[in-house]
Amino acid sequence: MKGVSDPIRVIVFGAHPDDCEYRAGGTAALWTRLGHAVKFVSMTNGDAGHHQLKGEALARRRLAETQEVARRLGVAYDVLPFHDGQLLPTLEARFEVIRLIREWNADLVICHRPNDYHPDHRYTGILLQDAAFMVVVPQIVPNTPPLSRNPVFFYLEDRFLRPNPFRHDLSVIIDETIDAKIGALDAHVSQFYEWLPWVEGKVAEVPVDPTSRFEWLKRTRTVPITPAQRETLVRWYGPERAAAAQYCESFEICEYGAQPGESRIRELFPMLG
Repeated sequence: MKGVSDPIRVIVFGAHPDDCEYRAGGTAALWTRLGHAVKFVSMTNGDAGHHQLKGEALARRRLAETQEVARRLGVAYDVLPFHDGQLLPTLEARFEVIRLIREWNADLVICHRPNDYHPDHRYTGILLQDAAFMVVVPQIVPNTPPLSRNPVFFYLEDRFLRPNPFRHDLSVIIDETIDAKIGALDAHVSQFYEWLPWVEGKVAEVPVDPTSRFEWLKRTRTVPITPAQRETLVRWYGPERAAAAQYCESFEICEYGAQPGESRIRELFPMLG
């Protein structure tokens, strides 16, 4: 796929190293293959997400894993120094989010919703909501020039129903990049082959052979397209392509930030065709 002269600039915020690629890795790969610019940001350094390692040693390992993801997907990847499990919606964190969005000159910002099982996910969503208007206010974080226009903000998909369920405003077919997405997850050895299997009581199921591991990861970390997703795919791709799709990622438009119409969404998501 050929690049573009005026690339779309996308920044995705996750609470932990691996959140961005888990919910948007396939779409990110589509953007980068089309020549657009994508940055992942982890709001915490992941220094609590393991049953054996901890602290600085774990943070170093997880940082190295993110840089391997960056290499595999063709994205930039920042990891902020806030501690895993201790993120709060402070002014310090909000100003850091504003600075990163401005420095990336983002057209599109994607993050967690603020209703989620994990406090770091919730507070990441709140921090992005709090930053959504402030990125254009010159007197906030005055040492970083404000954006000339507000970006569009989208939420990553989740399964939580209260106080309100995720709304499938957009679903992106990622059949051609599903292996790239799984490859990004595969780079997080500490998480997908160690920590999460331990939490889920499935350590004995993890294969040793790298090829078998990849196949196991793809089988266990993907789910069939839901009726809600399929309905959304029909709206954006038409019934024929929607029916043939095997994998997708979904996004919800945030009420804060610029409010896009269909034409703007298609500009920001050119893989829709």
